[in-house]
Amino acid sequence: MAASQDHPFHLTNTLSRKKEPFIPLNPPHVGLYVCGPTVYSDVHLGNVRSFLTFDILFRWLRYLGYSVRYVRNITDVGHLVGDEDAGEDKIAKRARLEQLEPMEIVQKYTNGFHEVMRLFNILPPSIEPTATAHIIEQIGMIERIIANGYAYVVNGSVYFDVPKYAGKHAYGELSGRKTEDQLANTRGTEGQDEKRSPLDFALWKQAEKGHLMHWPSPWGEGFPGWHLECSVMSTKYLGQTFDIHGGGMDLKFPHHECEIAQSVAADGTAPVRYWMHGNMLTVNGRKMAKSEGNGFTPEELISGNHKLLERGYSPMTVRFFMLQCHYASTLDFSNAALQAAEKGLQRLMAAYEILKGLTAKTPSAPSDGKESFDVETLAKACHAAMNDDLNTPVMIAQLFEGVRAINGAKAGNIALTQEQIDILRGLFSDMLFIALGLKEEAATKNEEGLDAGLMDVLLGLRADAKNRKDFATSDLIRDKLAALGITVKDTKEGVVWERS
Repeated sequence: MAASQDHPFHLTNTLSRKKEPFIPLNPPHVGLYVCGPTVYSDVHLGNVRSFLTFDILFRWLRYLGYSVRYVRNITDVGHLVGDEDAGEDKIAKRARLEQLEPMEIVQKYTNGFHEVMRLFNILPPSIEPTATAHIIEQIGMIERIIANGYAYVVNGSVYFDVPKYAGKHAYGELSGRKTEDQLANTRGTEGQDEKRSPLDFALWKQAEKGHLMHWPSPWGEGFPGWHLECSVMSTKYLGQTFDIHGGGMDLKFPHHECEIAQSVAADGTAPVRYWMHGNMLTVNGRKMAKSEGNGFTPEELISGNHKLLERGYSPMTVRFFMLQCHYASTLDFSNAALQAAEKGLQRLMAAYEILKGLTAKTPSAPSDGKESFDVETLAKACHAAMNDDLNTPVMIAQLFEGVRAINGAKAGNIALTQEQIDILRGLFSDMLFIALGLKEEAATKNEEGLDAGLMDVLLGLRADAKNRKDFATSDLIRDKLAALGITVKDTKEGVVWERS
């Protein structure tokens, strides 16, 4: 279904710093580029959150009826992956540590990345190009930048001339950084290398003796700078100007800023219309980092094998937890928050199971003084939340309103027509499994071996006893469950239970 006129799809554009209606260049086609992983180490949770954000965007655009070409690159050249144009090739360093060839390292960690993506049900992109397969195109872009006067060659290396570019173009507009402020913060580095300005960045670096990964070029044997690959691969597969470019907040400067400058300098065109950036992760209020001792892998989160985790959590629990926070907000990990997300996900899935077998007790309009429920308004609210800059937390909150109606209908407190039940069933299926990308997992049993299915049986027997006015049996079931540490509560939405 397409976004309605009442609720058109809006995205917060990092470039304009405001929420804008999304209007693709060539509807119904959409070009989406996301910076992919550098494959020299295991995937961390910050990666998972970033790729989850754009998985939701990919899913929702397709749900709205767009044809999406989603390009996500693999950085398989380890040189200069960072803010500085110096340092050791990370892939070569890992290859020495593990006594493997660089391309074996690339393949090993690419496979690991794909496995983590499958684990969290993150869809693969339409195209997944690699930097090493586009060396010729990168050299071609450098040649255009040099021809247009925005780069210079020194000792076999090529540098982008930031001050010259900034004299004619708005360098720093994405991150909001002014060139003069950047210069003031880098005065101490002037004269320490071959750059004309400390702001300049490498487009191509001469390979020193011992570098394992290098290629021939018009300037000698060398390797491309980090920023160049994304400019080349995004525009090759999506055109000189395309719709959406995404990545983590940490890539806004310098990586994405340099991408803009390279494309404008080479081809005279700003490459991207909508820039999107996901925010970072914290753990108990502190930045997630290995140096803090609070950086754990997806595998550790699932197994619980980490000093900060009380136990493990399923992949869908982690996915649901992340979606309870807006992608542009900081997300804080804690055991309490994960356990709350686990209970919330179980409630949603249990309600969907009820929906599968729920039938109307009245043929048309609500009767007998039972509460009514506006299902169509709920559906519109869910769609409006997703169209409002992918506001997954608000959409999830709306689904819980649906849970109240489902439980109430099962308990006989809320009257739903068959048409309303069918709308709810379709809505829950669409929002849970298509929009949010969740999937059903095997039910986990509690310590006494009581699973959700058995609880349904017991609570069904209790409900039958109450309907027959056999309150002694009803109370007996409740009291026996309480003795096992399970609290049963009768609410206006229906019966709920939890471990004490």
